[in-house]
Amino acid sequence: MPSRSPSPENTTPLPPFGVPSAPGPSIPLTESYTFHSPTPTAPGPYILGVDEAGRGPVLGPLVYGVAYCPVAWKDDLEELGFADSKTLTTEKRAQLLGVLSGDPVNLGWSVRVISPQAISSGMLRLPPTNLNKQSQDATIMLIRQALQRGIQLSEVYVDALGNTSTYEAYLSSTFPGINFTVTTKADSKFKIVGAASVAAKVTRDACIEGWCFEELDGDNQNGDPRGFGREFGSGYPSDPRTKAWIEGSLEPTFGFPSVARFSWTTVKVLLEKSAHPTKWYVIDEGQDSLVTAFSSSRGRDKDRNLVTRELCLRSVGTL
Repeated sequence: MPSRSPSPENTTPLPPFGVPSAPGPSIPLTESYTFHSPTPTAPGPYILGVDEAGRGPVLGPLVYGVAYCPVAWKDDLEELGFADSKTLTTEKRAQLLGVLSGDPVNLGWSVRVISPQAISSGMLRLPPTNLNKQSQDATIMLIRQALQRGIQLSEVYVDALGNTSTYEAYLSSTFPGINFTVTTKADSKFKIVGAASVAAKVTRDACIEGWCFEELDGDNQNGDPRGFGREFGSGYPSDPRTKAWIEGSLEPTFGFPSVARFSWTTVKVLLEKSAHPTKWYVIDEGQDSLVTAFSSSRGRDKDRNLVTRELCLRSVGTL
């Protein structure tokens, strides 16, 4: 697995082959992690671009990527062919990741891989951490770690949806002294964001293509006795191949393997429709209120103060 430590000094070197930011062979993606390329040695100041891959899919991780180079190297960057990764072929993206990794003096990049489990647990907990907040946290983490690694940033360009002016103001207040530009379609407007887009997309694709099911032992990864196929499709709920995989991979007692995002409506609806229902059995009289409190946040927890509810504290009547 690539470096998961947020510390700047814990950086994984690039191997001569493969996608260095993806999990290694036969390693399940069970937790989120961060990968950093070697720190560029050219003098600053630097520009940095931010983009993501995998925000909408129901399968696999969400990956945030950053790329950075010296301001003085902007014209050279323009000639390298970086663009919105969705407009590029798989082969071209792989080639461009090689370009991004091939000039450690002037170019650097990092990715934050947010696992499907982390996405789901964040969105389903009380209070929930929605995808916008998880995305914001990943962006801030990557920018902060670039600064910790000694990169002097003067300009940061961020691809984002929604109210970009509010987000731009927030980032500017979080990192005073850096000029932020937050806009839609930044990956097609700024080459440094296109480079970040390539890093994120290639990493996510490698995670999906090499997905190792933690639910299976090593001998069963290819000849899968439980029916977990590898025809994931694009991962988007509207993709017929993705829909077929989801419908064919449901285990009625345990649900889906961890590649699926349990917080997505597509998965929730299918679980409600086709999975075994849960029934709570009352062990003895007096336990009814505990069961009600657990299943509906009522009963003993009714009318509890807001802080107690937000901390997810619950009453215990019987140990």
